[in-house]
Amino acid sequence: MIVWVLYDIKNDKARNRVAKVCKRAGLYRVQFSVFLGTLNSNEKDSLELEIQDLIEETDDSVYIFPMSKNELNDTVLLGQAFDKKFVTDEVKALFF
Repeated sequence: MIVWVLYDIKNDKARNRVAKVCKRAGLYRVQFSVFLGTLNSNEKDSLELEIQDLIEETDDSVYIFPMSKNELNDTVLLGQAFDKKFVTDEVKALFF
């Protein structure tokens, strides 16, 4: 499934760690606090748990939105938008 991760995190250290977790999961950064990529259900659940451990639930907000390939293809991109080719179902090599 295609997954969007959007966040607003106050603490710089926590925000940087969440970005690293998203990158390590194979997500592509489309804006400063927005990541997009293809994850299976287990990978999405693991990402959610990792992020949950890094944030302050009383101060921060993180949104993880699943999306189908058809919905992504129907997405309108304006201005300096990301390249949809970066979001694929190819096997990812994850380095920890």
